[in-house]
Amino acid sequence: MELIWLEDFVALAETGNFSRAAENRNVTQPAFSRRIRALEDWIGAPLFDRTANGVALTAAGQQFRTGADELIRRIIQLRREAREAGGKEAATLRFAATHALSYTFFPQWMRLLESRAPLGPVRLISDSMQACEELMLHGQAQFLLCHHHAAAPGRFGSQFRSVVVGRDALVPFCAPDEAGKPRWTLSEDDTDIPYLGYSAESGLGRILESQRFVDRASGLREVFSARLAASLMPMARDGRGVAWLPATLAELEVSEGRLVRAGGVEWDVAVDIRVFRPAARQSLAAEGFWSELGAFKGTDDAPPEGDALAVNG
Repeated sequence: MELIWLEDFVALAETGNFSRAAENRNVTQPAFSRRIRALEDWIGAPLFDRTANGVALTAAGQQFRTGADELIRRIIQLRREAREAGGKEAATLRFAATHALSYTFFPQWMRLLESRAPLGPVRLISDSMQACEELMLHGQAQFLLCHHHAAAPGRFGSQFRSVVVGRDALVPFCAPDEAGKPRWTLSEDDTDIPYLGYSAESGLGRILESQRFVDRASGLREVFSARLAASLMPMARDGRGVAWLPATLAELEVSEGRLVRAGGVEWDVAVDIRVFRPAARQSLAAEGFWSELGAFKGTDDAPPEGDALAVNG
């Protein structure tokens, strides 16, 4: 069995479509289909029911799916640990972070932690929540920094642990009118407000969907969507509509008057900033960082509760 077969299996199980899965895996559909068939031959049972409308997991596929992500992650981790033991790879801390936090939160957080102890080399990959989850599930990152809300759980189960390292809020913003007032104001009986939303890859989009604001404000009409808050912010600033943005990301635009609130605090969504890690033991460098992070909570160096950089347990 080859690792790429496992990764192909996960891609097809998630998309339910050979064409989309092959595209995501950067391979032609015929080659992708051959690899799925090779995995099924190795298992000795069909993993997918193939229909004109797509594919669905068989009973054997459902059973195999329960451990496939963890198996991929462990294989990659074991390979990395072997390289480290053989001196082929430095003890680098590998972070995945959603785009907004990699820009606003991560640099300050690193400086704060390094003020207590050196961290060594750090590698950061910035992407959408969906892509960051893939990196974690496949063992290509040791830690994930992301926004989190209890009503919108991600793809991590008991095989992962997390800790709160900060606070933020998703706030509805829009451009001001000539008088400096919001061009649109949210209310439960509003009419025809252009809405700048998040695409399916976005973790912030999941959080907003869990709050059902579109149902509460029936006049919201989606006119644009993107996977990154950094893509929605200039659209809001240019008067294209209302966007829920992380307060930490929009801080400068608000202070300089280019964005204003489009609703009261009842339209805000308080969110945690969390660091996720696999529950299984990682490299010495990663475990050392996690221990240092735990020791940092509650020290005199930690910022006060409510600060965007506060480290909370």
